[in-house]
Amino acid sequence: MQEESFKRTEISELGEFKLIKLLTSEFAKLQNSTIKGIGDDAAVIDAANACTLISTDLLIEGIHFDLTYTPLKHLGYKSIIVNLSDIYAMNAIPTQVTVSIAVSNRFSVEAIEEIYEGIRTACDFYKVDLVGGDTTSSPKGLVISVTAIGRQIKEKIVYRSGANSGDQIFVTGEIGAAYLGLQLLEREKLIFLENPKIPIDLEDQKFCVGKFLKPEAARTAIFQFAQSDIIPTSMIDLSDGLSSDLLHICEQSNQGALIFEENVPINTEAQLLAIKFNLDPITAALNGGEDYELLFTANDTDSEKLRFLPGFYHIGEIVDPNLGVKLRSNSGKFHPIIAQGWNHF
Repeated sequence: MQEESFKRTEISELGEFKLIKLLTSEFAKLQNSTIKGIGDDAAVIDAANACTLISTDLLIEGIHFDLTYTPLKHLGYKSIIVNLSDIYAMNAIPTQVTVSIAVSNRFSVEAIEEIYEGIRTACDFYKVDLVGGDTTSSPKGLVISVTAIGRQIKEKIVYRSGANSGDQIFVTGEIGAAYLGLQLLEREKLIFLENPKIPIDLEDQKFCVGKFLKPEAARTAIFQFAQSDIIPTSMIDLSDGLSSDLLHICEQSNQGALIFEENVPINTEAQLLAIKFNLDPITAALNGGEDYELLFTANDTDSEKLRFLPGFYHIGEIVDPNLGVKLRSNSGKFHPIIAQGWNHF
């Protein structure tokens, strides 16, 4: 009888965000200094004249990266970038990181040094300090955990929940290329596993492969916001895909959205590679993920400023929630946008 009454729920039934909500909904906020806890790109903690922002990510071998085609130095670099991007997504400046790794006996000291060379390169380029971490053994594979710390005054911090009907939607760069780079790497991996004698052929796709293996965070946009006195009404980094991340903004802001297909920026090389894979380029842009650009909304005044600034692409507008979240195709038809980006479970 006890076995019959036991209910087992698979994690995959909930997905990442519902799981987080389930596990953390009963945690009360006990400190006045905690302004924002779980539920955005980073936590926000009041620290006198400014706020401290904290974000943590895990990268697990076989889930988030494949060492068949990921150089260790690139992995170290990317592990920092994906965390700094979360701080930038709050309109804040990252200042420090901590790095913890768990490694199996497959890895030599030289291999770990190569990972940390990539970490150091990223820290130097983005002007952040490595201030701590931990190392331990792993029974299998490699795990990297990075915590990024940043600062911003309270009034300039941007959350996912601030979009308003009539706001315009922007991205900071071209999207979809990282996903296509991954498809190319996965194709060559399968060919190699079937016949190691066949030469690897990445078709000189340096742009798409580079966007996946060595992404950059959109820090320039944060400096442009400050210089032009722009504060987005909402923002998120494009890690899971435009479709999924836009829906996060709409859900937390209780708004709808309309995206214009003709305005979505897709690099020419990415478009051509998508066609080779028999994919519609807009599908890669909507659902690919790992672009680490910023998706944000702006009011009318700031939207006018953004039209004259380089590197920003106007892709749509926030609408009444009753209108839903839709894509207006080049043919003029409207299609519901469904979260089909990266699923952590």
